[in-house]
Amino acid sequence: MLQTILRGSCLIALSALSWSQPQPAPDTPAFEIADVHVSAKIRNSFVRTSPVREGRYEVRNATMVDLIRIAYGTDTDKILGGPNWLELDRYDVTAKLPEGSGATVDTKPMLQKLLEDRFQLKLHKETKPLPGFALVVGKKPLLKEAAGEEAAGCTPEGSSGGRGGPGVTMLSMMSSDGKATTMTLGPGMTIHYICHNMTMDAFASGLRSMMGAPQVIGPNPVLNETGLKGAWNFDVRWSMNFIGPMMESGDRISISDAIEKQLGLKLDPRQIPTPVVVVDSVNRKPTDNSPEVAKALPTTVLPTEFEVADVKPSAPGGRGGRYMTQPGGRLVAANMSLSFLINRAFDANNSDEVAGMPDWANSERFDVTAKAPAGDASASRLDDALPAMMLALLKDRFKLTYHKEDRQVSAYTLVAAKPKLHKADPNSRTNCKNGQAPSGSPGTRMLTCQNVTMAEFAERLQNMGPGLNWPVIDATGLEGGWDLNVIFNQGGQMMFAARGGGEMAQPVGAPAASDPSGMQTIFEAVEKQLGLKLESRKRTAAVVVIDHIEQKPTEN
Repeated sequence: MLQTILRGSCLIALSALSWSQPQPAPDTPAFEIADVHVSAKIRNSFVRTSPVREGRYEVRNATMVDLIRIAYGTDTDKILGGPNWLELDRYDVTAKLPEGSGATVDTKPMLQKLLEDRFQLKLHKETKPLPGFALVVGKKPLLKEAAGEEAAGCTPEGSSGGRGGPGVTMLSMMSSDGKATTMTLGPGMTIHYICHNMTMDAFASGLRSMMGAPQVIGPNPVLNETGLKGAWNFDVRWSMNFIGPMMESGDRISISDAIEKQLGLKLDPRQIPTPVVVVDSVNRKPTDNSPEVAKALPTTVLPTEFEVADVKPSAPGGRGGRYMTQPGGRLVAANMSLSFLINRAFDANNSDEVAGMPDWANSERFDVTAKAPAGDASASRLDDALPAMMLALLKDRFKLTYHKEDRQVSAYTLVAAKPKLHKADPNSRTNCKNGQAPSGSPGTRMLTCQNVTMAEFAERLQNMGPGLNWPVIDATGLEGGWDLNVIFNQGGQMMFAARGGGEMAQPVGAPAASDPSGMQTIFEAVEKQLGLKLESRKRTAAVVVIDHIEQKPTEN
């Protein structure tokens, strides 16, 4: 098979490497037994994986694309083909490893075999041109040649090995070893990278792992086409993808502008030959579980209380906060408001779901260090157990009492005004990607949806702007699947885009909205760009009502 792509003014022929899915050898490792079923619908629909513990393997709330990505060690954007539901339906997989398997056993071949056996998955691999970037020289490189004596690498200012200094705030991130790394963010929420002894090959290949970069350049490596040899020293700073009042404290600069104006280089969009996985066929419904599943894989019982917890008021004058889990079933919350902790206890996505919150709950801040009971469930499913354990802690230490009731709330309904939408190819994948807009200032978003119903699009609009706290209901009357994209500014909301690309990655060459300025709110953008309208209407919803809570926790 021969393909051609256009690069500049030259046509380049690519021989697409294609081969059929290899047939598993008779001794291909396999799970002893597995429970596979459709996931229960939850609010936060993202895949959850757990380390292998006591011979038990778990993947929860995973789309078929997620399962293929995990099984074959590839990226979501490199899984092509397949039926339109591939990114829509979600599954839970719990499996028992063969006797004697260690915690470091490679489970990928086992998951591959499970997908072949239970879903009749058939796929093949080949090479296709995909959108990406090349790093090229601009008008004049603004780099200083390195002496070659310093350790090579790019380090954020304020982190280990970087220069400290005053900044607007401090950003704390959890590393893979469970340690927190703090970085200084400057005016405009800019992150400052200090790079020493860097070759252009190393800088280009490492660019997508730098904070804030994956949401702009996507998940694919950047090609080095600068032609610059040797090693270089340079500084570069760009605005993190935060939205909210802190962004107003200085000028914002995009990554593309930073690389061009500060380094004299450019990110040039390219079609790059990339190895991909192509899904030929797969069943939507898995085969039935064995009757022995319940005995071999008993249901995990989640803990409902922390084993021990240290709760104390935060030090005065603290800025920023942390709320994270650590290995071993440990929760660390630093400088968090009591209202935040209450919302986590009720798994609330917005403050409107909890009524009767005292005013001081937004200003009083606390540090919480807690440990879940020892056990497999505490270690592997701590995030699932956190709401119940936090609720028990608030009842015990802050004497929280509450009740639930149905109340009238103001919520939004999506209606048709003068629709400006495109009918979708019914065979195309159903998905929505929320990414940084390709043009405009940092903080602008672009929601791109393919082959979605209006109900699926309405569901994506929750929390996209101030007031969109409750699920959005579709009342457009528009049937079938649609392709659409909308560019807007998520003003008033505070959001940090996910690291590592994936769903947040902005594809190169995405269609432009009718008004791509990014200064429109989501309400204006939906109406002006899509010809739809978000109307506020009264609706009955379940609300948690706080009856009593103490301002000071009991002693540790």
